[in-house]
Amino acid sequence: MHQTRRQFLKTLGTGSAAVFASGMLISRRSGGGQQSAPRPNILFAIADDQSWPHAGAYGCPGINTPAFDRVAREGILFTNAFCAAPQCSPNRAAIFTGRNIGQLEEAGTHASNFPKKFQVYPDLLEESGYEVGFTGKGWGPGNWEYNGRPRNPAGQEFSEHELQKRPYDSVRNLDYTANFRAFLNQRDPDRPFHFWYGASEPHRSYQPGIGLQAGKKLADVEVPAFLPDTEEIRSDILDYFVEIEWFDHHLGQMLTILEESGELENTLVVVTSDNGMPFPRAKANLYEFGTHMPLAIRWPERVASGRVVRDLTSSIDFAPTLLEIAGVDIPAQVTGKSLSQVLFSSEEGLVDPSREWVLTGRERHTHARPDNLAYPARALRTGQYLYIRNLAPDRWPAGNPGGSGDPPHYHDIDDSPSKTYMLEHQDDPAVCQLFHLGFGKRPLEELYDIQADPGCIHNLAGQYEYQQLQEHLWEQLEDTLRAQHDPRAFGYEIFESYPRYSHMRDFPGFKQQGEYNFEY
Repeated sequence: MHQTRRQFLKTLGTGSAAVFASGMLISRRSGGGQQSAPRPNILFAIADDQSWPHAGAYGCPGINTPAFDRVAREGILFTNAFCAAPQCSPNRAAIFTGRNIGQLEEAGTHASNFPKKFQVYPDLLEESGYEVGFTGKGWGPGNWEYNGRPRNPAGQEFSEHELQKRPYDSVRNLDYTANFRAFLNQRDPDRPFHFWYGASEPHRSYQPGIGLQAGKKLADVEVPAFLPDTEEIRSDILDYFVEIEWFDHHLGQMLTILEESGELENTLVVVTSDNGMPFPRAKANLYEFGTHMPLAIRWPERVASGRVVRDLTSSIDFAPTLLEIAGVDIPAQVTGKSLSQVLFSSEEGLVDPSREWVLTGRERHTHARPDNLAYPARALRTGQYLYIRNLAPDRWPAGNPGGSGDPPHYHDIDDSPSKTYMLEHQDDPAVCQLFHLGFGKRPLEELYDIQADPGCIHNLAGQYEYQQLQEHLWEQLEDTLRAQHDPRAFGYEIFESYPRYSHMRDFPGFKQQGEYNFEY
């Protein structure tokens, strides 16, 4: 598969860029000191709910992503990038702060507050002279105003321009490209910029059948092992592909605008996603298709092109990377590690041997259980193995199967044709096991060999030959959580107290929207 990706990039074409040692690029900013090179513009493009295999540069059939493929071809394609949490707002908070969810208090759970005490890298860039703006989805869902923030952590919002006509009813009625152009038109051309392009695609819901209507073929879909291989599921995945292509379409237009203005070569372009595809056992889960992200980074003036990098990277690495490249001091509170050693190397494959694992975690997703309880879990992902610790295995990970007065149930799985199919066919022999994996309760510990089992189907935890590895990964996970002062590592349940500002359901117990549950 690695060779296939490289061949794919070669067929797209090769570019060249000067390779510089990181020390020659930009000195760290200190007291307004001089920079050794012009600071780059930054375009950060983030999809909403896209798993890593689903782009042309990864060899995915049935999808057309020329803009992402260009960034990968003219920069670096990362094959082991991970989000800090498989949910929108906690992972976006991790991106902005460079901290894991256990270090972010309310911002570490879904649709809550974003404490002002946590510095965000766009503000630090702005303080150093950057112009900062965003269109679409910045940080959210949640309430960033509660703690006194003057604006969304992504920066100044640009959302004036809407589409005169949407190609599909399910895409957002916002002209991302026009809003990017509006940002560029009002900025001081003598100042570098950071712009956050946050698409709402491919977040559900989808207009049913748009994939087939667009001429896509069911036969081109590679159905993940955790989903039934049926026409209904394949068609749902094709609809998801169409919305990824809509995100990519606007990215391509933004690249063209920068190219025509002569600013593309000195613009660092980052393209990624916030969490995995909105299907059962993917989004809101710590398995591969929930946390493994697409990532490509392009900066021809400084970053050697055409490389495929297998280093393990996390969403918390973006903040220190962008701050360092901009010559801004990295705050001590940042946990992530800058990617500069990888970016400014001429090597590919495994570049930085110190990147041995990444940490992921989840708390509450939707209001899916009585008392608005979370499904807390933490995980370590190494180059080969995924170890998951389910901290409340007595709870339903996909949400309770009933009792909310708001059918369908299992609310931590987005409503979709795929979810409906699995609910309706849960007793079929071909679906029964997959239904249990996606909707049923889970043990305290899970261990998967990702190289042999990327769908995370066969739990190796408890098997004698993996006992030593299992114990080692748990010790590493526990030590990491304690070092980062994650409340869950010490048995504290404070995450259960944090308010939720999105929709609340009629489950028994606590259900006051936007209020703290003082029992915890």
